[in-house]
Amino acid sequence: MCGGTGVPPHLITSMKRLLCPLFALLLMITCSSAGEGSSAKGDTPVAQPSPADMHVVILGDSNSSIGGDSCNLAPGWTKWFNEAFVPASCRSYARSGATWTNTSRTVRNEEENTGLLSDNNVIYNQVCRLISAHQSGIQPTPNLIIVAAGTNDAWFLKRRPKALQPAIVTDTAALSQLKPSSILTLADAVTYNCLLLKRHFPEARIILLTPMQCTATTTERIRTVGDIISRCGELLDLPVVRQDSICCISREQEAVHHRYTVDGIHTNAAGAEINGLRLAHVIDSIMQH
Repeated sequence: MCGGTGVPPHLITSMKRLLCPLFALLLMITCSSAGEGSSAKGDTPVAQPSPADMHVVILGDSNSSIGGDSCNLAPGWTKWFNEAFVPASCRSYARSGATWTNTSRTVRNEEENTGLLSDNNVIYNQVCRLISAHQSGIQPTPNLIIVAAGTNDAWFLKRRPKALQPAIVTDTAALSQLKPSSILTLADAVTYNCLLLKRHFPEARIILLTPMQCTATTTERIRTVGDIISRCGELLDLPVVRQDSICCISREQEAVHHRYTVDGIHTNAAGAEINGLRLAHVIDSIMQH
């Protein structure tokens, strides 16, 4: 006898061995059914639009601009991304020579298109052009905004001497009230422009692309710029894609022989195609979550 139950111990052990798996199975079925039938508001996944329903906007520097404003030119990754992602529309506001970082002389200027580094050839003015195009009805409301920049901030550090310094303004509310001529660090510029995009396009997903490797500057400096952009992404809860890791451009390889670039910096059609297809896959995965 055991504990006054009148059941022999060996039978109790056998019953436990039989019943434990049954109880476990019943528990699994119960939990699964509860999950399927849950109607709690917080448990309902947010439906993401399919690429065919998305209007995509791209901001950036020369490696984006060489794909053309309509994202249809072979040397740019934007053409191959557009063809693989197949959105409702894909428009580039990128400009060659653009930096994230402003200067003390930066002002709003939506007309300048020098193709070179300048005080007003900055992501801020691309954001302004996008906002104006949307307000005038030329640009459909974007569902996805991709910003691919940072190469020129790393390359022309003498012209952007404060670019790699820590953020000057850590209060995002205070930062958003500043004039663009006060935004002199890369960290402040990324945060400032993303806040501006969020304010005007609150429903859009914003994805940041760090610069690719290139022969114009060191891998370490490109990585540093990528790290700064990544930290801004964490602060703002924005996805960041590390192009210096996933893209086909290798500084070491391009320094010996231009395989995927025309000059060690700008992609040829082969490099653009590989990068564009990779980015389409990665960004599609991001948009599903």
